[in-house]
Amino acid sequence: MLEILIFASLHALTNSVQVADVVLSCSFIEEGGGMTGAHFIRSPATVVLRDLPMSPDLSADTITPYIPPDNPSADDLIFEATALSVEIPEAESLLHADCNEQEVTCELSHYIPQGTKADSVPVHFIVSVQLEGGGVGFTLVLQTMTDENAESNTASLIQSKLQLPLSQWGTLITDVVFVVFSRSPSLVAAIGEDIVLDCGYRQRDTPTEQNLGLEWRWQYRGQGKTILDMKETESGTFLSVDRDGTSANSTLLVRDGNASLSMKKLKVSDEGTYICTINSGPFQTQQIVQMNIIEPPRVFFHENKITFPDEAPKRLSCHCERYYPLDVTVEWFSKLPSEKDSISLTDRSSLSSHRQHSDGTYSLSSFLIIRPPEYPPGTVFTCRVSHVGLQTPSDVSLTVFQPEPGQLTSLWEYYWMILVTLVLSVLFLYQASR
Repeated sequence: MLEILIFASLHALTNSVQVADVVLSCSFIEEGGGMTGAHFIRSPATVVLRDLPMSPDLSADTITPYIPPDNPSADDLIFEATALSVEIPEAESLLHADCNEQEVTCELSHYIPQGTKADSVPVHFIVSVQLEGGGVGFTLVLQTMTDENAESNTASLIQSKLQLPLSQWGTLITDVVFVVFSRSPSLVAAIGEDIVLDCGYRQRDTPTEQNLGLEWRWQYRGQGKTILDMKETESGTFLSVDRDGTSANSTLLVRDGNASLSMKKLKVSDEGTYICTINSGPFQTQQIVQMNIIEPPRVFFHENKITFPDEAPKRLSCHCERYYPLDVTVEWFSKLPSEKDSISLTDRSSLSSHRQHSDGTYSLSSFLIIRPPEYPPGTVFTCRVSHVGLQTPSDVSLTVFQPEPGQLTSLWEYYWMILVTLVLSVLFLYQASR
């Protein structure tokens, strides 16, 4: 995880649309050789996203302007990416990452579009930007600008690693030509819920042939499969679906770049990582969406009160039913009528083994043995359950009451009744046999 510094400069275009430049600290990744096989080399790099549209109420006082280096160096990796022709949805959230204590991960590397060679001109790069803790995630394809499109590229400074001409202020001038994004790259859902996994794309140039592909692939703990494969061609639509209740809209895909996946009646087995891959013209890029299934437990006692008719101990059972994921914490507390504070009894409790149901959820019971001399009427016992699906711990309580009138209050009385019953039975059998 990289610590990212974000700066921006704010200005207005002639059409009164407010735009900003966002600067990201990134890692440039390339393959390296070695006796033990291929490995990756990371070099520090900077990506400047130019002219990102911002909300009108954004104040220039809230951001720090980006200043290029005074002395350009051929060793610096600074990518200027103009995004006027390709929308990057919700990129404004990058400006607020520091204030929201969110980290930004940025990685870039060489990219070879389909049908081109490694030494083809213009040169392409791929940039992955992820905003941790919620927010947008996107993957960009950058294309170097040719001389007729960018006069600044006529400068003589050559980048030492890339061997590409730099601008007069030491940056590599590029244009955003393709982007795949998700406005919700991480989400939580409940069992039985219907959800939409957000994914979309934008492209600078419309391909001459209608050849658009969408694939959604699911992965979880070493397993994986393609759950939806859609191809839009001039001859029609090809669609393959491997999960019931799963769909994507081909019309929205072509018209609006909407590649979102709809899923109905979620199950525990749907949890995992979903990879949205868009194939359009020479570009194939993907975006990852992480979905976690969370189901809170139902916590209850079978009893509604506690009474001690004799001196025998009682076992309290606190039940946690049908929750997911597995981890759950159960605590016990008691509060005597004469005390203000509760006392923890968790170390005196025990747990059953986890029981897994056919729908993938779990159940568990916790037990506590209590004895009457310690806990007079008015004592309150509380079972507290904590789980990721609960915003606050769930408490259920039982209170000790006086035995009801007529209820046996002594263990000796119980034994005496049994003895009398046995004696009467023997006398009856003796009389019957005579």
